[in-house]
Amino acid sequence: MRTSLPPLFLRTAFILMLTLSAVAVRAQLPAASSLRSSTPTDIERDAGVVTQLIERSEAHYKQGEANLKDRNPEAARSEFDKAVDMLLESGMDVRAHPRLQTYYLQLVERVFRLEVPTSQSAPAQVVAGAQQIASNNPKFLPVKDAQQPVPAQSGFLREQKFEPSPLDELSKLELTETEKTVTTEQQAELEEAKSAVDFKFNSNTLIQQYINYYQGRGRATMETGMRRSGRYMTMARKIFREVGVPEDIAWLGQVESAWRPTAMSWAAASGLWQFVPGTGRQYGLRQTAWIDERNSFEKATRASAMYLKWLANRYHGNWELAIGAYNTGEGNIDRAISRAGAANFWQTYPFIAQETRNYVPNILATILIAKNPEKYGFHSIRPDAPLAYDVVNVPNATSLQLIASMTDTNVDFLRSINPELRRDITPRGEAYNVRVPAGRGKQFVALLKRVPTERRETAKVISVTPGEDLQSIAARTGVSLAQLQLWNGGVDLKATNKVVVPANSVQRTIRPVRLGQQASGRNLVTVRARAGETVAQIATRYNTSADEVARLNGVAANAPLAANQAIQVPSSGSAPASATPQRVRRRR
Repeated sequence: MRTSLPPLFLRTAFILMLTLSAVAVRAQLPAASSLRSSTPTDIERDAGVVTQLIERSEAHYKQGEANLKDRNPEAARSEFDKAVDMLLESGMDVRAHPRLQTYYLQLVERVFRLEVPTSQSAPAQVVAGAQQIASNNPKFLPVKDAQQPVPAQSGFLREQKFEPSPLDELSKLELTETEKTVTTEQQAELEEAKSAVDFKFNSNTLIQQYINYYQGRGRATMETGMRRSGRYMTMARKIFREVGVPEDIAWLGQVESAWRPTAMSWAAASGLWQFVPGTGRQYGLRQTAWIDERNSFEKATRASAMYLKWLANRYHGNWELAIGAYNTGEGNIDRAISRAGAANFWQTYPFIAQETRNYVPNILATILIAKNPEKYGFHSIRPDAPLAYDVVNVPNATSLQLIASMTDTNVDFLRSINPELRRDITPRGEAYNVRVPAGRGKQFVALLKRVPTERRETAKVISVTPGEDLQSIAARTGVSLAQLQLWNGGVDLKATNKVVVPANSVQRTIRPVRLGQQASGRNLVTVRARAGETVAQIATRYNTSADEVARLNGVAANAPLAANQAIQVPSSGSAPASATPQRVRRRR
């Protein structure tokens, strides 16, 4: 016999059960708006960690301030470096946390102000440059109350101009599906190609993927870097070899700065080799109110080689890990090794920042392409000529305007070969090795002797037309005859074509000579400019006066020229500068 409940009772019980279940489920779920707000973002989850990190960094900064008050600058500098390094080596992506990034940039500015007091009228170009680059990316937040560059005084203090570091774009680079496609044949070729590199590394498909990138949408970047590398590569290879670093790693300069000494990253890393202030100081690169040696050619290159060598020793000769640590800091790589359980870059890959994930395979791809450009489709890339210049020691503050007028060049060109100068003047109170156009060192030394030390900040020299006397020079410059006599006492105008005048004097305008017309009784020859080259650079290459070539062609000495633009050069200067070293010549 089967027992059953009345139908009405069953229906009522079933409905009641469904209702109670719905209420129970609803009680466990927040309202829709509450659900959205209760899901923390990465920034919200890390808020506590960021707070603690900032507090620890600030403690080091405060200790540094105390050390300065106790007149212990070395201890202060050590604490300031710890404050900055704590942020960079925390394992956190500083740019991904607006509060952390803002604090970092403000910290760099405060350290700069303390180490280079405003009484020295020093421009805060480290911060200004970093802010300028950061402002180009809407993800970056501006730094409040940032110090503005100090206005120019007497024409010798300028706002340093910086270019964005390619590292900033590299950190955001995402490869396409086409670029990620690697064939078996490409893998085999990669394995074969790496044998030509002067250090060992493990193959990985990511390396080939970056080769694919440079063969496609990154081609212009690679070609530009390969051309510009010619200016510095001979020097870099020589220094790396001397320090004991594989020479092929010198191509790191292409990824770090695209071979631009004035490149600056969002993190205030500067120069060809992108040193942050603390690491730069650690490796002997001075940063004062007058110079920043992170932007130097030779000194920064040697510091980079020394740092890489130290990192390689730390990782027992593993150059992949050393290169990764160069980018992100050894603290972050040590932490990644610990988490991966192996000292192998590709095994640490999941535990390092995205920028470093891109950085190491990018450099390895760049090296492989540079070793055999034709194989990868880069044909007829002509590297720029190595930089050529004379080096002259000046004992005290000397303006670039004076140096330019004595060496027949312009201030922009002098800035380009002396990128470590923060002002348009050499450091006051100390000797400085200034670079001048190749072949002009002796001329500069001879003319500089005629200018008293106290006038080297406010003087320049001008050319004298044959037959001119001081009276006619006074008329065309607006300088009094008495002042000219004072500044050029005992000078025989028949024996020299230069006189010293105040820097603010005005020369008479001279109309350009028509193309093909003779100048000073000499024949002219036509040379073809490279894209972006200037008259001043051509004049330097052909051992002639930049002012004269500018007048001949009716083109400003520092104006960029079009590719293959015809430029007239006096025939006596038509042979390129000799590569023979001289006493003050240094050719890279």
